Amino acid sequence: MISYLKGELRMNHAHDDRVTLIVNGIGYDILIPAFVMKRIRADRKEGEELELYVSYNQTERQPKPVLVGFQSALDKEFFELFISVEDIGPSAAVKALVKPVREIARSIEGKDAKALKELKGIGERKAEKIIATLKGKVAKYALMPEIAAPVEVVEDFRKEVEEVLVNQLGHKLMEARQLIEEAMKRNPRIGSSEELFEEVYRGQRQ
Repeated sequence: MISYLKGELRMNHAHDDRVTLIVNGIGYDILIPAFVMKRIRADRKEGEELELYVSYNQTERQPKPVLVGFQSALDKEFFELFISVEDIGPSAAVKALVKPVREIARSIEGKDAKALKELKGIGERKAEKIIATLKGKVAKYALMPEIAAPVEVVEDFRKEVEEVLVNQLGHKLMEARQLIEEAMKRNPRIGSSEELFEEVYRGQRQ
C-alpha cells in the first residue's frame, strides 16, 4: 500500500484535480483536492520536487486504485474520516473538499449544514449525514492553524489554458488570449481550467 510519495511534479493540464508525480522513473497519477491544489500551484513549479501524503483507496466496487494526495498528514487523516460517511467515495470527496480542512471541521462540529452545502456536490441530505457521522470526531482538525490563502490562483488557471491553446492546440497567442477573455466575460464565475475550456468551447460553437 502506498502512503507517501516524493518525486518530480508534473502538472496535468487536461485535468484540474490531479498531478503526476515521477518517482524513480515511475509516474503516479494522484488526485488532489482543490484546497491542496491551490497551494501546490502557488508554491511549486513544473519539474520541482513535491512530497505528498497519500490515501490509497481500492475496493471490490472500485478495483482500480485511487491515490489521493495531501501536503499534510492531518489533511490525509481528515479525508479518510470524510470518506467513511455513507455515499461519499474518494472521487466525490476530492471534488467536495474545496475549503481547508480546518473550516470544514469547524462546520461539522458546529452542526452548520448550510456551510457544508457550499462544498461541491454536497446537498442537504449529505450535509446532515456528514454531521451525524463525524460530529465529535473532528475537533482536532478544527484546531489546525489557519494558513493564508495562496494568491494569483485565478491567473494560474488562465495561463494554463492559454498555454494549452497555443502549444498543444495550435492557436496563435493573441487569438488564445481573446478566446479566454471572451469566455471570462460570458461567465465571470469560472474558477478552474476545466470550466474555462468548457466556456471557450461553448463560445466556439455559437
